[in-house]
Amino acid sequence: MRILIVDDHPMVIEGCRGMLSGQKDIEVLEAHDANEALDSYASAAPDVVVLDINLPGVSGFELLRRILKRDANAQIIVFTMNDDPVFAARAIEGGARGYVAKNEDPRVFIKAIRAVAAGERYLSNTLALKLAFADQSRASNPLDALNGREIEILRNLADGKDMTEIAHILKVSYKTVANNCILLKRKLGARSKADLLRIAVENKVAMKLV
Repeated sequence: MRILIVDDHPMVIEGCRGMLSGQKDIEVLEAHDANEALDSYASAAPDVVVLDINLPGVSGFELLRRILKRDANAQIIVFTMNDDPVFAARAIEGGARGYVAKNEDPRVFIKAIRAVAAGERYLSNTLALKLAFADQSRASNPLDALNGREIEILRNLADGKDMTEIAHILKVSYKTVANNCILLKRKLGARSKADLLRIAVENKVAMKLV
């Protein structure tokens, strides 16, 4: 069984290799970004793809979409530091067969791979409970306070674009995008780009909601 690990951190990939080293029937392949992952998927035809959300250039969500566009039967697990149920729901809605947080017990990682390879879906009990009881409703839409440009920037951030790419798409300067991101954080109560991405996912503003 071939497992393709897609992560831009070599230590994470080595950790995955270590967790799977005792599984004699598993061969581990690796890719460090979306382009490498797509090439490896085409050439090696892995049985399961394990990918991180935060990848350089193209987000894991977008890579998930691209792989499934090529192969609707692809077996994909999202493996990430983020154990927020909103992200798990987004990944599952996007076609992922499993979602595992990196802080889970290594046995969960192996169990997830085995389950997804067998055509099943997998969420750890902890994450499944969080997802079941997550209150994703909002009394008011936090995006109501944003102007058109701010919405476009948020959409592009959710789609995996960096600020340089967004500046090119919107035909404005990098500084303009950076300043708008500062305003976005203030208006939405976000402390980081990751917070902005979370808010975008919660409110379904991504341009590609597969």
